[in-house]
Amino acid sequence: MDRPLTFDKLHNFRDLGGYATPDGHRIRASRLYRADSLGKLSPDTPDWDRFLSLGIRTVIDLRHPWEADHHGRVPSHPSFAYHNLSIEHRPYNQAALTHDLDPGPYLAERYMEVAEDGTKEIRRALELIAQAAESNSPLVFHCASGKDRTGQLAATVLALLDIPTPTIIEDFTLTELATPALLADWSARNNGRLPTWRAFGRAPESAMRLFLAALTSRYGSIAGYVTKALGMDAATLFSTLRTNLLEPPEPGNPQG
Repeated sequence: MDRPLTFDKLHNFRDLGGYATPDGHRIRASRLYRADSLGKLSPDTPDWDRFLSLGIRTVIDLRHPWEADHHGRVPSHPSFAYHNLSIEHRPYNQAALTHDLDPGPYLAERYMEVAEDGTKEIRRALELIAQAAESNSPLVFHCASGKDRTGQLAATVLALLDIPTPTIIEDFTLTELATPALLADWSARNNGRLPTWRAFGRAPESAMRLFLAALTSRYGSIAGYVTKALGMDAATLFSTLRTNLLEPPEPGNPQG
């Protein structure tokens, strides 16, 4: 399937549909999206018309409120509800990092901070995703570049849907397709300068691999994290997501 969706202003808008579980189920298309900042959308533009045509009913903005205020939030529209859930409690400036900093371990550490700081907001995001799944209504979640906070929530949801770890990591690294455009946007906002950190906008597989390994080491599994850190019933959440977001295996092809 065509996972990335084409917009003029958005560079990292993707459908999570089509990923397969080991038993041959696949995530339903056009139900769960991840994106970079929807604050770049403007009414009465082809991008806005394309966005509304997706029938999205829930928008989750994972940015800090000051980011939404400064850089804009998705325009209001009666067709969807907007939720600002800032899962990152300790902001950091990636563009200003020193060029020699290894992005994999560094980002994995930041993701662990978010996983443990933002439990209230992550729990609420998962509740909204489960509600959207039960009501058969499309949902999108996003941050600024659609890479770190968005990638972390996407990894959590994909793991709960029993998507294999290599596939979760592969989904994370797809942001690399958008890196040049994200870098160009940053440069345009900053008088043509380039970030100090050469890894700005990159999504190395090591970042997600190390994060998932650390989360599993600390909590035993993603389900353990959901239960112990988020205080949710992981089995119920797992069942709700799988029942409503997964298609059955194709006849005669039980393994997908």
